[in-house]
Amino acid sequence: MFSLKPPKRTLLSLPFPHRKLHNNLPLPKLPPPTPFVPDAATFLTLIGRALPKHASKLPDWTTLFSLTSSQLRDLGIEPARTRRYLLRWRERFRSGEVGIGGDLAHVKDGVALARVVERHLGDQRLPQTYPECVAHRTVVNVPVELKEVGPLTLARAQGLVRVKGLRVKGRSGVMGSYVSQAKGAAVELRVTEGMWEQKRGRKLDGGERRRAEVRSKRAAEQRKAARA
Repeated sequence: MFSLKPPKRTLLSLPFPHRKLHNNLPLPKLPPPTPFVPDAATFLTLIGRALPKHASKLPDWTTLFSLTSSQLRDLGIEPARTRRYLLRWRERFRSGEVGIGGDLAHVKDGVALARVVERHLGDQRLPQTYPECVAHRTVVNVPVELKEVGPLTLARAQGLVRVKGLRVKGRSGVMGSYVSQAKGAAVELRVTEGMWEQKRGRKLDGGERRRAEVRSKRAAEQRKAARA
């Protein structure tokens, strides 16, 4: 006679709900602050959606990136879509996905300076931080000492990082969101509330599910008013 071996116990045969497994996972790595995002209050200001009003509940960087959704709810961060939005931006920042200015190195008091760098014809000495598609001019983040000097040549721009989201206008002008003219040849990129905010959609005529019904009732009321 052959004896049947008892089935092996797997994760699928555990007596507790499988959705609880994530509670025992180690916390993700804490991302370091950046020059443009040095603290939790600045992070909340950048992502917007009225989250700056909760800055007192998330006083430091570790608290901001370690609390769970349930803990955020206990702190009074409502509604649930606001918590999901905050958690989503936390993971984006943790993986290096930042908005405009988030990857800049030369920042002072929440202000980054940017200038146009020129590349002369025939000069192939492009820094590694530049994309291959650069033709002649691009916008780079500069330290304060390069704010008011003459034309910024390629030799002086070695190691400077291109500012994503800004583009050249004319010969030396800079275009882009949240840009203001500074004294000298540079422009300023200043930390502003909602700078990285992902805008919510707006429901028109009751949204997709009720749009036909709402428009039909409106048209009927207009016809009734026209006959009166």
